[in-house]
Amino acid sequence: MKGHKILIVGGAGYIGSHVALAFQEAGATVVVLDNLSTGRRENLQPGMELIEGDLQLPGLLADLFRGHFDGVIHLAAQKAAGESMVKPELYSRQNLIGSLNLLEAYAKQPQSRLIFSSTAAVYGNPVRLPMDETHPTAPVNFYGFTKLAIEGYLDWYGRLRGMQFAALRYFNAAGYDALGRIQGLEKNPQNLIPVVMEVAKGWRKNLQVFGNDYPTSDGSGVRDYIHVSDLGRAHVAAYRRLIETPGNLTVNLGTGKGYSVFEVIEETRRVSGRPIPHEVVPRREGDPPEVYASAQLAKETLGWQARESDLSNMIESTWNCYKNLP
Repeated sequence: MKGHKILIVGGAGYIGSHVALAFQEAGATVVVLDNLSTGRRENLQPGMELIEGDLQLPGLLADLFRGHFDGVIHLAAQKAAGESMVKPELYSRQNLIGSLNLLEAYAKQPQSRLIFSSTAAVYGNPVRLPMDETHPTAPVNFYGFTKLAIEGYLDWYGRLRGMQFAALRYFNAAGYDALGRIQGLEKNPQNLIPVVMEVAKGWRKNLQVFGNDYPTSDGSGVRDYIHVSDLGRAHVAAYRRLIETPGNLTVNLGTGKGYSVFEVIEETRRVSGRPIPHEVVPRREGDPPEVYASAQLAKETLGWQARESDLSNMIESTWNCYKNLP
């Protein structure tokens, strides 16, 4: 990895900045391309180069790839599932057209290796658990559709242009760097854990729990949460795999177990010492009782498994970023 020059698209964002840190720690030279719409400049570590720009600018990408990169990590996307259903044009431009601009520009290099930030949303509602990579793909929101479509484009660019790729299907990213090197909070968070943190801080009046009558241990929905530092290590492992072993791959990144909404609330209450007022409201249409991964293929192909993704660690590392803010 030492001496490799890696372009991380979306590398100033919440997940992207942890991926960038993992590559830097592995010895790579890191260049970040980010439009800073949701990313934060302060998330970048000393020694990283930031190019402020957007995938909607093909000319910028053409200029960028006149230089050489050993690999590209593509994380730039709109990612709010609910928003994608009311703003499909935005998700088409940012996720689909932006990605195609990137693939077109990068495929012109003599050798191209790309790690793609995909999502468990490509599966849709589970027909069996745990969800492995052979599970049917039937997205129930436009966000998931865009990610699945990009996976399809990658497959064709692999066949037609020789692009090597790994598509990493994340489950629910959570947590922060244990050493506190990344402190920038997500802008307008949609996921459960940062929303619970905002309730603990008093920034939100209360938390809405969508249903308490699911067939789960406590009646609330259960999801698979994966620490962002574990995600970072997985990207490095996937890149090494592309270097060492011919062939492309698509793998889940999860833990193989889930935590319920009430478990997240109780752990946040314990860690923060703050009350977490909440109210139970009707279920959201289409929300399954449980979603969790099989990560066996990632273990077999990448030699990777989650090691920082226990609930207490994810909550504590997140609360450490929130607790001292005004």
